[in-house]
Amino acid sequence: MSKKFLKNPFVKNITMIYHITDKATWLKASGSKNFKAESLDTEGFIHCSPVDKLLKVANSFYKEHTDLLILSIDESKVKSKIIREDLYGHGFEFPHIYGELNLDAVIKISDFKRGENGSYVLPDKI
Repeated sequence: MSKKFLKNPFVKNITMIYHITDKATWLKASGSKNFKAESLDTEGFIHCSPVDKLLKVANSFYKEHTDLLILSIDESKVKSKIIREDLYGHGFEFPHIYGELNLDAVIKISDFKRGENGSYVLPDKI
């Protein structure tokens, strides 16, 4: 006998995307309504990742960085346009935010720490 699972109408489906930034850049946004990553000026968008790509991104592109944070972003609350695209031939489409990130879309901020071997490890709950 198969079971039929009903979707709970009181639980909203949330698609989370994540942005890695350093604490100093994040603190610049305090007191404002929007966050602007440097890549918005240099590339025209803010880089984001799904949770399953965070470690690869951090360990590939942030090796020399310290004091990193993970911004957990509720995609449905982002006011700027989000486009999933593979601009650099990674074989995966990453979410890019084409505009500033409204801070009310950031639902959690987590420290991004390194493990004993020097590689980044995901926090238990992000």
